[in-house]
Amino acid sequence: MFVFKDKVEEVKFGEGIKMKVLGAGEKLNVLHWSTVAGIESPAHQHPEEQFGYILKGGFEITIGEETVVLSAGDSYCIPANVPHKFRVIEDTEAIDIFSPLREVPKTEG
Repeated sequence: MFVFKDKVEEVKFGEGIKMKVLGAGEKLNVLHWSTVAGIESPAHQHPEEQFGYILKGGFEITIGEETVVLSAGDSYCIPANVPHKFRVIEDTEAIDIFSPLREVPKTEG
């Protein structure tokens, strides 16, 4: 499977978050997301494991009971079904990998 950058559709994923599905296999998918400073995600959890790598910017992330600030070049791993949340400190771009596949809901606007 090949994915060409000019063919990837950008979708809005919640307020202030833009996401692109870079590829998917049978057991994982890879997403690129970008957002502006000030965006906060509510605490949530999902059955997929999540690994992320920050390309630019940074955010405060809470995984379970631990909160840290991450910036470009840092990464994170969120186990399945563990509550987590983000508070974006700078305009940010990151890559997330989910296993098994995570459905990406589209939002209007």
